[in-house]
Amino acid sequence: MAKGEVFAPEWHEVEDLETGVKSRQLTDHKAHSHHLYFTNSGWYDDNQRLLFGSDRGGASNLYSLDLRSGEFRQLTDLEEPRGAGSGSFQSTSVNPRRAEAYFWRQGKLFAIDLDTLEERLLYTVPAGFRGGGQTNVSADGAYVCVNIGQDMSDRFRMDLGAGYVGMAEYWAANPRCQVLRIPTQGGEAAVVWEEESWIGHINTSPTRPNLLTFCHEGPWHKVDHRIWMLDLDTGDAWKLRPTAPRERVGHEYWFTDGEHVGYHGWTEGGSAFHGAVRYDNTAVGEYPLSHTSMHFHSNDLNLIVGDGNRNLPRLLLWRLTETGFEGPRVLLRHRGSFHIQAVHVHPRVSPDGSQILYTTDARGYGNPHLVDIPDFDSLPPLDDEAG
Repeated sequence: MAKGEVFAPEWHEVEDLETGVKSRQLTDHKAHSHHLYFTNSGWYDDNQRLLFGSDRGGASNLYSLDLRSGEFRQLTDLEEPRGAGSGSFQSTSVNPRRAEAYFWRQGKLFAIDLDTLEERLLYTVPAGFRGGGQTNVSADGAYVCVNIGQDMSDRFRMDLGAGYVGMAEYWAANPRCQVLRIPTQGGEAAVVWEEESWIGHINTSPTRPNLLTFCHEGPWHKVDHRIWMLDLDTGDAWKLRPTAPRERVGHEYWFTDGEHVGYHGWTEGGSAFHGAVRYDNTAVGEYPLSHTSMHFHSNDLNLIVGDGNRNLPRLLLWRLTETGFEGPRVLLRHRGSFHIQAVHVHPRVSPDGSQILYTTDARGYGNPHLVDIPDFDSLPPLDDEAG
């Protein structure tokens, strides 16, 4: 396996035994494969190609799948240190203006031309800091935004991809963290935000080049406030969707309009909800859920998808009505283990709203799948006895 090599299609149809819904398993290899993190779109080339990461050949690399033919191309050829885990390309992002993507490799941020496969070094994490978190590109394609944090590996062990080891310790240590804006054409990185609080989940607005969200990472019930909005031009930051004491809110993501941010959470009493808020804290819409999920995604508030949890391993759909969310309806039983980040189900609605992309290790190895969204009324309601 080598950079530039083209592979024959591995995709095939899988029918769900519970609902009869058919999905397309995109890969089939004795190694974990996965789509990008659910807040990052892996579609490009007029949505005809899709990026994914795979461990085939004994190392994690980036691949591009042709959604018309099923053929896929290896884009990188990287050597990894012994013991490196799966999922190193989950944080990859695509430039919305040209066929270029951005990924971390051992403390260095690279750009890769998705046509020529030429790689360019954009940034190196300075001594005393650690990188590798989510990347995201501004709506005009001019900047890739990332966060870096103080390296505390000499104080405690961290392995967030496999069991969130060290999460509580790193949060409690109040590490020095920065949000950076790095020119995609090359140039000096600018620190646009810095504080002594664990920063994560950098998400840029898909329509407003000056806006991104970041979060105060850590245990949701302990962080001071989860979702923050940052104006990259002015450096101003503000709390988005202010939370009450002991509320838990997170897994924020932008709607396709680039104006609103979706999220889910729980009240102080433990009742689940899903909602959205405009970047300036206006136009809030928030509704209770009878069941919840580990992750949610949608293009707007009209139809949302959740991935259940370990005890409820299903893709679930909710539809917004005049009185709140109707559902959930069961799309399929994904049987994902959520064992490591690379095989988290992480559903994401396609740019045109017709499909859902997700990863599952139902048959032992993680593989990304695409499923057409059927008519909501054709799907069965969730049976409360389901497991």
